[in-house]
Amino acid sequence: MIRSELIQKIADENPHLYQRDVERIVNTIFEEITEAMARGNRVELRGFGAFSVKRREARTGRNPRTGDAVEVEEKHVPFFKTGKLLRDRLNGNEEE
Repeated sequence: MIRSELIQKIADENPHLYQRDVERIVNTIFEEITEAMARGNRVELRGFGAFSVKRREARTGRNPRTGDAVEVEEKHVPFFKTGKLLRDRLNGNEEE
């Protein structure tokens, strides 16, 4: 599912909301998650999962074409850990 599909689905399920308002809400949520992670904070959505930032140390890598050693700088990468409810649902262990 892409952002526009998410916006459309929410708008369809909430006919009392204008599509432009739904789009603004979805964009605000994503912006807040992004900004929190940029500050180094963890974002947890109960039942869904948690977004965090992991630090990767600088290292010496290899150029796959030539095999030459290449210095790879330290970087920060987004990390997502699924919540228990999502993990159970994906594995067919849904409680009904």
